[in-house]
Amino acid sequence: MRKGIAITILSGLMFLMACHDPAADTSKATTGEAAHVASPAAAQGQKYLITPQNSKIEFIGSKVTGKHNGSFGDFSGQVDYAGSPENSHVNIVIKTDSITTDTPDLTKHLKTADFFDVAKYPEATFVSTAIKPGGQNGASHTITGNLTLHGVTKAVTFPATINVTPDAATVESSFSINRKDFGINYAGAADNLIRDDVVLALHVRATK
Repeated sequence: MRKGIAITILSGLMFLMACHDPAADTSKATTGEAAHVASPAAAQGQKYLITPQNSKIEFIGSKVTGKHNGSFGDFSGQVDYAGSPENSHVNIVIKTDSITTDTPDLTKHLKTADFFDVAKYPEATFVSTAIKPGGQNGASHTITGNLTLHGVTKAVTFPATINVTPDAATVESSFSINRKDFGINYAGAADNLIRDDVVLALHVRATK
């Protein structure tokens, strides 16, 4: 009897561990109506280029029984640094077809109309509209910008730690967004539903 109880408890603990939501451990981005972005003036200051060779864009998606890690392998962008992060701008373009995960079948599925629909929406973009000092969980700044994903553009605000040297501009950030805010509504199996919140992790080391 005791052995049976122990096995039941152990099984329950393992199930709870598998069910843990990774988004619960991160800051949650706020979303709202996209902000108007004025036509950029003549570029000034330092330009730091964002490439797959110096940066990573990763994500974690989860469902009732577990989670999957993924990333995008093809993207490009730029940090226009104008003396301080608050006066600077960031933009990035991601090729959605470059998505990859820890499971080949999942990678294929994410490219379909159930999720990113990469044939119809081949790019996702982010353009910053404001960078303010201070942020959640010890972040140095809070970034707001227009994120276009799956044909939907929303303003998103999230914490980030920014550091700029003469050689590089680094941005580290981890936060969750609700995929349904961008029209990605696929629910998954009835007994293994996909969670709405997805964790994004940005590891940027833009260089001249």
